[in-house]
Amino acid sequence: MFNDKSILITGGTGSLGTALCKHFQNDPPKRLIIFSTDWKKQEDLRNSLGNPQYMRWFIGNVRDPERLNMAFEDVDFVIHTAAIKSLEACENEPEEALKTNVIGTSNVINAAMSQGVRKVLLISTDKAVNPINTYGVSKAMAEKLIINANNCVGWKNVRFSVVRYGNVVGSSNSIVPVWKRLVEQGEEYLPITDENMTRFWFPMNDACKLVIDSLNMRGREIFIPKIKSIRITDLAAAFGKPYKVIGIRKGEKLHEELDQGYNSRDNEYLTVNEIKETIGM
Repeated sequence: MFNDKSILITGGTGSLGTALCKHFQNDPPKRLIIFSTDWKKQEDLRNSLGNPQYMRWFIGNVRDPERLNMAFEDVDFVIHTAAIKSLEACENEPEEALKTNVIGTSNVINAAMSQGVRKVLLISTDKAVNPINTYGVSKAMAEKLIINANNCVGWKNVRFSVVRYGNVVGSSNSIVPVWKRLVEQGEEYLPITDENMTRFWFPMNDACKLVIDSLNMRGREIFIPKIKSIRITDLAAAFGKPYKVIGIRKGEKLHEELDQGYNSRDNEYLTVNEIKETIGM
């Protein structure tokens, strides 16, 4: 499908970027370029993939416009996943969230226009809808920048769109790996912020398929999948452990939204057994 295309992934050593790299092994593009800040993660990913000849590696930060311009040369598609995704980190360091999530996205847009990239796809989050925390606000602003970039392309053949989804099962900043570590450490109780909390639930394979399918974009779209929700208490039941309520965190919602009228509370829920299957319990 992409054997004549060059694809660059910003933040390519993160959970989604890593999964996309593995997915592309089945149908490799002409070039797959990983752009990220962590050389050690690049080295580990390169070794785990067997150092494919079609892959290229750029150490760089989306805060650096010159480095982006260099990396984007002769690139067809950019999948922009790079962001500070931790709710706590963004709350504690809002200026850093601004520099990476907002200004970094602006830098990606400018580099794409400058270098003749054909398509840029931003990976966003349900927290960008009616945001109440710094992370959500920064991603909402990134979405606005991406969609509005279509108004600024002029004669250039470049298009910008967004993919927005909820919690990805097993991603590095999600609850499942945290709870699994607690279980391995022999913790008696799992920490729950609120018993009424719900979340959207999206397997990583489905996230990869959505992102790749969305590269057929025309520009201006915000792609939102139809996915199920879980109750946080059902997740604890799937782990087979009792829980203790520790209180909701600053900037955290009880229920998430993917669009107006589409929220994790008034949605179809996975059963405990279905949750077990997705987390391998």
